[in-house]
Amino acid sequence: MKRLTLKTLAAALTLAVLGSTAYAQDKTIKFATQNPKGHPIVMGMEKFAEIVQAKSGGKIKVNLFPGGTLGSDQANVSAIQGGTLEMASMNSGIFASQVKEFAIYDFPFLFNNEKEAELIIDGPIGKQLHDKLQDKGLVGLAYFELGFRNITNSRRPITKAEDLEGLKLRVIPNPINVDWVRALGANPTPLPFPEVYGALEQKAIDGQENPVTVINANKFFEVQKHVVLSNHQYNPQSVVISKKFWDTLDAAQKKILQDAAQEAAKFQRQQARGQVAAALDNMKKNGMQVTELSAAESGKLRDKMRPVTAKYGVNVGQDLLKEVQNTLAKVRK
Repeated sequence: MKRLTLKTLAAALTLAVLGSTAYAQDKTIKFATQNPKGHPIVMGMEKFAEIVQAKSGGKIKVNLFPGGTLGSDQANVSAIQGGTLEMASMNSGIFASQVKEFAIYDFPFLFNNEKEAELIIDGPIGKQLHDKLQDKGLVGLAYFELGFRNITNSRRPITKAEDLEGLKLRVIPNPINVDWVRALGANPTPLPFPEVYGALEQKAIDGQENPVTVINANKFFEVQKHVVLSNHQYNPQSVVISKKFWDTLDAAQKKILQDAAQEAAKFQRQQARGQVAAALDNMKKNGMQVTELSAAESGKLRDKMRPVTAKYGVNVGQDLLKEVQNTLAKVRK
């Protein structure tokens, strides 16, 4: 009886050790974004979670936190660096406060279309920039897409460059966005994204700028009357993971996450581009007046942006700016 008890105890101990080993191998990832459920960014996150679940055999679980439920982008960056949040997806330009070269992604009128943007973000330049984040406690896995940004406001339709003058516009809180809005003659107001709807509703600001899918998903049409398809900025959205968490993973786990992020990015961009027309149509149905600028008026806006490009060309480095411009010049031929 005593021998049986010892055997039972030994078996129980073995199972406990095996169980704890299996538990140690399991990973749970909190993945945050400011965008609401149903938005293409969140669809990309859902695809990522699905791929990781399948490829890891359920050993790595990804829990999604859309809609800014874990705080602002800036709060998420700090949490990722500290290791209390594993992942987030946010505008790549936000990382300019960590690595100055990321400001290149916020240069106004840098890209003419998505194909040009992909040459940069999916090529050596995009990888080099993500690699620079590692020293800041962040690891860049892939680029999702928010797309081209457009300006909304509650005061007047925008049909010419001068119509933007005097408008109080919310901008992403980083220096280049403040400067390019100021260059338009408008008044830049940096605000975290979760505060934007309330500020528009209370008329604390006149307008904001975002891709049409973001404008539509967040129902800004409820508090904004006008949108101009200015396409003034293209927003890649970096998918980043905490280096503290990354360093706990083995090579196989890292490969699963890296491959899943790249695969999810392709899917996400398809979703984002496919939703633009539908989002614009819904905005119109909900009362938004849509205007477009003539080539001449867009040209005026580009001219106003030259001092901003010159200033931040110095900040990000002339070599990087030339590399981007030369890469784009080749495809434009």
